Amino acid sequence: MSNFSIITEFLLMEFSNIRELQVLHAVVFLIIYLLALMGNLLTIAAVITDSHLHSPMYFFLSNLSLLDVCTISVTFPKFIVISLSGIHSLSILDCAVQFFFAAFFVTAEFALLVAMSYDRFVAICHPLHYGIIMNPARCLWAASGSWLSGLIYSAAHVGNMFRQPFRGSNVIHQFFCDGPHILKVLPPDVFHTEFILFLASLCVFSFCFTILVSSYVRIFSSVLMIPSVEGRYKAISTCSPQLIILLLFIISITLAILSDISDTSPIQNLLIALSYTALSPLMNPIIYSLRNQKIIVAMRKLIRRMIYSFSWKT
Repeated sequence: MSNFSIITEFLLMEFSNIRELQVLHAVVFLIIYLLALMGNLLTIAAVITDSHLHSPMYFFLSNLSLLDVCTISVTFPKFIVISLSGIHSLSILDCAVQFFFAAFFVTAEFALLVAMSYDRFVAICHPLHYGIIMNPARCLWAASGSWLSGLIYSAAHVGNMFRQPFRGSNVIHQFFCDGPHILKVLPPDVFHTEFILFLASLCVFSFCFTILVSSYVRIFSSVLMIPSVEGRYKAISTCSPQLIILLLFIISITLAILSDISDTSPIQNLLIALSYTALSPLMNPIIYSLRNQKIIVAMRKLIRRMIYSFSWKT
């Protein structure tokens, strides 16, 4: 370790040395970012402005959209600026802040998906007691607990990982400060503590995953017992989007954790990172909004109201 100098900044991966391709990368990331923002912000605005959507399911959906906006806003704008400016260096403080919020929002989203699976479990398996079980106070506590769990998780890891100087290569083969790349340059004692924290986190995530699996097993068991075909279709259509998003989210996170970054190409690293930083923010509005007639109606009303207000002012 004495042969390595202390790291004062990190260098993010440069996808190309050609200026035209750097601008193209920035434009592509900007388009993805704007599409994700538009879809999620429209979902949030539709849920807030339409009184017909003031129910636990849409309350959790608006929180999910807000988390998606925050998740993609942590990484994409910075990379767009880096691609256009050509400056790929990132200070230790900036890296710590970016990693903190990335871990914060990703963990909070996973916790929120657990709460949403329980909401669907109660709605389908105990419909007569749904209003009593999923009351506003309990929904607020579930959403707050999701955000708090993300805060605790990210604070514990960032507080440990950045408590000592880094030594080694300062090149991060990614477009943001990703955890697996930072782990490679941790001092031995910090890495040991981080490994213990990771095992503790894995136990918690395994417990949450068990709850998720058991909830959806009970849900689909109850759905198969519904005599009406229309009733089964309606029940499946309300919980299948959450299951799809959950599977995409878990698969992408698992790939990011288990993949050996030393044996993967830069393009593979990029695709893995995009799977959990951009896939969920892009897919959530499509899966939820385009398949939900109530949200579509609320969005149409909102857009008409905005157009009318703009035309009236002009």
